[in-house]
Amino acid sequence: MNGLGDILRHPVGLTIGVPLLTGLIGRLLPRAWRREQGIVAVAGTAVAAMLAWRVFAAGGLMPGAGPWLVVDGLSRFVLAAVATFGFLIALFSLGHAAVPPVAREYYAYLAWTVGIACGAVLANDLILLLVLWGLLGLTLYVMIGLSGPDASAAAKKSFVIVGGSDCLLMLGIVIVWLLTGSTRMNGPVLPFTGGLTYAAFLCFAAAALAKAGAVPVHSWVPDCGEKALAPVTAFLPASLDKLLGIYLLARVTRGMFAPDACMNLVLMAVGAVTVVAAVMMALVQHDLKRLLSYHAVSQVGYMVLGIGAGTPLGLAGGLFHMLNNAVYKSALFLCAGAVEEKAGTTDLDRLGGLARAMPATFATCLTASLAISGIPPLNGFFSKWMVYQGIVQSAGAAGPVWVVWLAAAMIGSALTLASFAKVLHAVFLCKPAAGTDLREAREVNWAMRAPMLALAAVCVLFGVLAVPLPLRTMILPAAGGDTPMIGVWWSGTATAMMAAAFVFGLLLYAVSRAGRARECATYVGGEIVGASAAPAASVEVTGVDFYRTIEEMQPLQSIYAAAGKKLFDLYDVGTSVLFYFVEALRKAHGGVLPVYLTWVLAGLLILVWRLAQ
Repeated sequence: MNGLGDILRHPVGLTIGVPLLTGLIGRLLPRAWRREQGIVAVAGTAVAAMLAWRVFAAGGLMPGAGPWLVVDGLSRFVLAAVATFGFLIALFSLGHAAVPPVAREYYAYLAWTVGIACGAVLANDLILLLVLWGLLGLTLYVMIGLSGPDASAAAKKSFVIVGGSDCLLMLGIVIVWLLTGSTRMNGPVLPFTGGLTYAAFLCFAAAALAKAGAVPVHSWVPDCGEKALAPVTAFLPASLDKLLGIYLLARVTRGMFAPDACMNLVLMAVGAVTVVAAVMMALVQHDLKRLLSYHAVSQVGYMVLGIGAGTPLGLAGGLFHMLNNAVYKSALFLCAGAVEEKAGTTDLDRLGGLARAMPATFATCLTASLAISGIPPLNGFFSKWMVYQGIVQSAGAAGPVWVVWLAAAMIGSALTLASFAKVLHAVFLCKPAAGTDLREAREVNWAMRAPMLALAAVCVLFGVLAVPLPLRTMILPAAGGDTPMIGVWWSGTATAMMAAAFVFGLLLYAVSRAGRARECATYVGGEIVGASAAPAASVEVTGVDFYRTIEEMQPLQSIYAAAGKKLFDLYDVGTSVLFYFVEALRKAHGGVLPVYLTWVLAGLLILVWRLAQ
């Protein structure tokens, strides 16, 4: 069955076609029907998610999808994840107050993005993949731009970086065609026997890393995270682009090329730098959404480390972390959107005390924060643990340098925990900042709460039941089979012990509260703040203030100063160099027509001279 009509009637084709049709229907509805547009988007993405899970449940290679599409262990689980996140984001957007002004365009492009992304995951032809990849760059640009005038620069930057990587993807496809005579992704595996093979692999890897947001092609993610609407950020850089970018990298490394020790070393180095550099930038951020964006970049490093390890366990760990990151990172961005809607800001200096006012948001943020920090028994711990084991397994091929990769991954986890201690304190647990009135803040509506709580529940389930649920059903089939671990972790036993300790702590707290409370003077910084001293509030050091000291430490102070000047941003450095030459050329002809014609004539004479050689 190869005809387009047959493919569109197939469950695989319907997974692509239903969201595309949903977007078209929503786009044709009257602009005033904002609620109806959201309902159509929720319904359409829900149907797409059910179809995707039907494809997933079929297992193995699904016949009848046609030669242009492939449904195997890797693509079917990523397909289900893409469609599910699209539905959750559509549901959250239904209750998000910032969406209605652009509802018709927003919901249409959201549905179209889901459909195109499903097609990109299922594509078995490199030309089809290139077309869909380019369309995803366009929808990324439009959806960021819908967030308002302040987001236009971020949209442009995202389009240039991701779109520029599409050119590298095109070059890689051309090289593969020259080497194999085919554009099929499941064609012959290319060994690294010459410079062209290395060039093709690096082109594909660059496109995948730019989409996922790894260093040094990451700078579009923080700008997008800060300026775009929260559901846009939760869907695109937090979940969808990570899924697509790492999917492509995994597909390339395990199905198209046979990476050698040199290419694995390159991937491991990129992963280690991404983990540490991005989390160090996250530590000093004062805007909640920008802080979360840098963590979205940092988590990509673990996925790349797992894939770059070159071992089955490392690949499985990288894929599992890709899925886990999409879960808890989307939850965190949705929490940021809820906080922004009810508090009116994401500035950490102007927040505080929201735990009682927004208990569901706090519970979700707490769970997702612990998960991203790798705290057991949540899902982030298990996938990071698998990545660590994959790095250790690569010791034979990587030599002693594997210790550096392992140290970078573990340091990144520790700094991530420190960063989210700051987030939880500044947003939910500390007293509100002076001059900030958050007494009217309330919990968000059900449409926004439901996706957040569902994602928080998945963080728990994928950690406690990691082996029977995601590993055996999703990750191991995608990684190519069973991958025995070199360590042991009894998640059920550990969870029971942690729960018992937590209950015991609550009992001790209840007993202590039952007695007479003892009041004493405030003790701050080694001094008792008495009646004659300064008020306690004047000497309090907030979580945000405490982390400012990191920027003052050498050599970090110089590095942060360089980062503030955009010296590590390829986009800004590239545009500065480009405009420097443009300005030099502009000064050369000066806008005077005779001078301009003289330069043209000189260029023609040089061209004629070269052709005459």
